[in-house]
Amino acid sequence: MDSVTLVFLAALITALATGLGPLPFAIWRSMSPKAVSICNGIAAGLMLAASFSLLQEGINLSATLTILGLVGGFLFIALSHKVISHNEEFHIGAIKGANAVKMLMIVGIMTLHSAAEGVGVGVAYAGEGNLGEFITAAIAVHNIPEGLAIALVLVPRGAKVWQAMGWSVFSSLPQPLLAVPAFMFVTVFEPFLPVGLGLAAGAMIWMTLSELVPEALENASSPMIASAVTMSIAGMLLFELMLRAI
Repeated sequence: MDSVTLVFLAALITALATGLGPLPFAIWRSMSPKAVSICNGIAAGLMLAASFSLLQEGINLSATLTILGLVGGFLFIALSHKVISHNEEFHIGAIKGANAVKMLMIVGIMTLHSAAEGVGVGVAYAGEGNLGEFITAAIAVHNIPEGLAIALVLVPRGAKVWQAMGWSVFSSLPQPLLAVPAFMFVTVFEPFLPVGLGLAAGAMIWMTLSELVPEALENASSPMIASAVTMSIAGMLLFELMLRAI
């Protein structure tokens, strides 16, 4: 198998792994308003933890470019939200209004996040040793809770489990699409990686604090949501530490 095909298949596996995240909802179907709020809190924690990891990776490469990307991500997502939310007729299938806007925003942000990870896979395979295989395995496992984060937002708003799985995989498609060119033209893509990491982190932080946390507080107490956010951050960071220890 040639190197380009190997990189594409490796990144495709990472994308497909995201589709495993929504599987718990195949069992857990009905949710009370309080459960929906807790889901939003857990999703917020997962997204914040993921954004912290992105920022750490970016700062290790270039603190300045990562900060520029962070500000750019905030401006991009804030402007996008303002434009989309003014369209009262906006819908995704049978889901309309604010719920459809939130669904689009979460999928869009995670897609942006996946683009940076795809470049990371390609750059890793262009390096020496088994770094590519390690990064692929780490991102594939890491993508499962990210798929869960997407499902935690989509399913309570009316999306079917299979739709959440489809959107989760869709959000990770930039990984195989960008891994190959990043591998082939590593000297071109590598300088932009910290910008992409900061961009994704900025968008995720804004979405979490602007949408998920306020909505989580609608039907649950602040101590309960604070606990859900904190524990999901701790769980995600512990999960990443375990991956690094393997």
